[in-house]
Amino acid sequence: MSQPSDPLSPEQRALVEEVVRRVTAQLGGSPAPSPAPCSVPPPPSAPAEAQAMQAMADGGATRFGTNGESSEACVMVAPMIDHTLLKPNAKPEDVERLCAEAKQHRFASVCINPTHVPLCRSLLAGTGVKVCTVIGFPLGATSTQAKAFETQQAVADGADEIDMVINVGLLRAGEYPAVLRDIEAVVAAAQGRTVKVILETCELTDDEKVAGCVLAKAAGAHFVKTSTGFAKGGATPEDIALMRRVVGPRMGVKASGGIRDCATAQEMIARGATRIGASASVAIVQGAEGHGY
Repeated sequence: MSQPSDPLSPEQRALVEEVVRRVTAQLGGSPAPSPAPCSVPPPPSAPAEAQAMQAMADGGATRFGTNGESSEACVMVAPMIDHTLLKPNAKPEDVERLCAEAKQHRFASVCINPTHVPLCRSLLAGTGVKVCTVIGFPLGATSTQAKAFETQQAVADGADEIDMVINVGLLRAGEYPAVLRDIEAVVAAAQGRTVKVILETCELTDDEKVAGCVLAKAAGAHFVKTSTGFAKGGATPEDIALMRRVVGPRMGVKASGGIRDCATAQEMIARGATRIGASASVAIVQGAEGHGY
């Protein structure tokens, strides 16, 4: 993926530099490394249509319209979507439908609660659709040991990708070494599989978002992600641009929460997202408007 032009103001760029300096100092001066190699293919490059929208966004556009049809531009978003079903009352038949839709539309993955990982593994074997599950979900406040064990079990059950919730309270308190250890434990337990760190951006200030990105990168995670979809807000173009600025061009950025149509998904891609988390995935690729996560 090409790095989007920097849409941040001079004040925001200065904030990023200051927070990176502060976090690095608290971690002992070690610079944040590039993400560790993962056993799954890297996120696909943004399609040509999304790159064109990025150029429009750089010129000041804030919304993009679609014609309501299943346009090629919308269909091309499909390989960047984690088709999501995280409702606690989801039944096996709902998960089976999710997997069928993911196979039909060639989504990047299905994202489900850990109890459904074995079912999805069996349904998606050989299809190229990954099985993604969530850890410490949705609060992120479980112990590091619990997150590591949950990750180990998910891997044993067949998960390809891990979306973990950062310890939001410790992040907000500035306890950066503890947050770093928490993420590192999950990365280690994932055994090279893709790890995405959910920041829950609606709960954070900009400097806390920056700190979370720096820590996720330093811990060897492969993505930073905006939201669980269970808090008061979801992804915004501004947060995606900020996160992309912090993590650089090589690390993934996942926009999730409140993305229900093709135009919004493409706007997130234009701002730097390389993965989209949505339950309205079918509506997105059909150029319609959906409901849900």
